[in-house]
Amino acid sequence: MDKGYIHVYTGNGKGKTTAALGVALRTLANGYNVAVAQFIKSRGFDYSELKAFNYINSLDGPLGKIKIDQFGTGCCLHGRKPSDEDFRIIEEGFNKAEEWINSGQYELVILDEINVAIHLGLIQPQKVIELLSHKPAHVEIIITGRHAIPEIIEMADLVTEMKEIKHYYTKGVQSRKGIDF
Repeated sequence: MDKGYIHVYTGNGKGKTTAALGVALRTLANGYNVAVAQFIKSRGFDYSELKAFNYINSLDGPLGKIKIDQFGTGCCLHGRKPSDEDFRIIEEGFNKAEEWINSGQYELVILDEINVAIHLGLIQPQKVIELLSHKPAHVEIIITGRHAIPEIIEMADLVTEMKEIKHYYTKGVQSRKGIDF
């Protein structure tokens, strides 16, 4: 990639992570490498994207490789107040994402749900702003999650707001394997 841009996918609608992972798939298909830091989401949960990307990594050929890791306990997804462990894991994830961005190994780095981590006070917004300000020119970065702050929106080259119009969750439908996770 010649120049890397900053994308923000935010809003209260479904599809932010899905959109980011769609870009990851395109990036991989063109032989570039991707790293994904998933903040907030629980380590050890059987997310379908992990299975799909592990399969892609197992293939020989012209595809790029993907590194994906969770840095969360799901604390805020279940209404629990963040613990010291939650703060530690988010910090670990931020440090790992910073390493990936600056390593020269990845053309795309996704900071999934980092907006939520900022919103909940799990990470200081200035740290993220500083990281974005000093990213290598060729690295594309996608930031997802509700509550994107104005400073990050201003820095971004592409901002998409997902707006919920209607959702089956409001009718009591739970997350469905293969569709929602």
